[in-house]
Amino acid sequence: MERLRDPRERAERATRILDVAAGLLLRHGYRRVTIDDVAAGAGIGKGTVYLHWKTREQLFGAVFTREVCFAIDELRQAIEEEPRTCLLHRFARAYLLAIVRRPLLRGFLLADAELVGKLTTGLDDRHATMARRYFELLAEHGVLRDDTDLDEVAFAYQATFEGFLRATDDAWEQRADLLARTVRRAFERDAEPHDAELGELAAATAAVLTALVEADLADCGVTKDA
Repeated sequence: MERLRDPRERAERATRILDVAAGLLLRHGYRRVTIDDVAAGAGIGKGTVYLHWKTREQLFGAVFTREVCFAIDELRQAIEEEPRTCLLHRFARAYLLAIVRRPLLRGFLLADAELVGKLTTGLDDRHATMARRYFELLAEHGVLRDDTDLDEVAFAYQATFEGFLRATDDAWEQRADLLARTVRRAFERDAEPHDAELGELAAATAAVLTALVEADLADCGVTKDA
């Protein structure tokens, strides 16, 4: 068992372990992959894996968390490249595609509730806070309809998004387009914000996503650049 004192080297080793675990999970599924399999694939001892994660569930939870981070960071990059992606219907479209294009993440999210519950332990509060802040930003910038309570809008949107995620087949682009149209008609005002206000909303949304990704990756024991 090798204990690394350099935080960067430790993060790089954690990244290597997660890479191996992700590949094995994608090929064999959650229930068939063991810590021994991961250690062998990473070329390290089983005890070294336990220096990073105390249980199998914690390790695979970290794999799941990192996959979520990758999807969210892709969404952040899309907003920085095209500020209108911060609008709820465009946000939904981009995030759906970011998920379904990652087979492992989609597999996690569509697995049985017991499994997903184990792997998301500790994430729910942070992500709920992020989602709440995003909807507050949308409301502050006049994007959302004002005839429905904000919490009700957030709940209805989440139910809509999850429904599309579970129903989406291989026609991803078409389903994402349909989701965007559905979200826009149900939750948004007809007029979009002016460019200056849109820029403010995009920057604030990207900042929220950046903070979320950094916090989640820190929980995984890796850094964004590792």
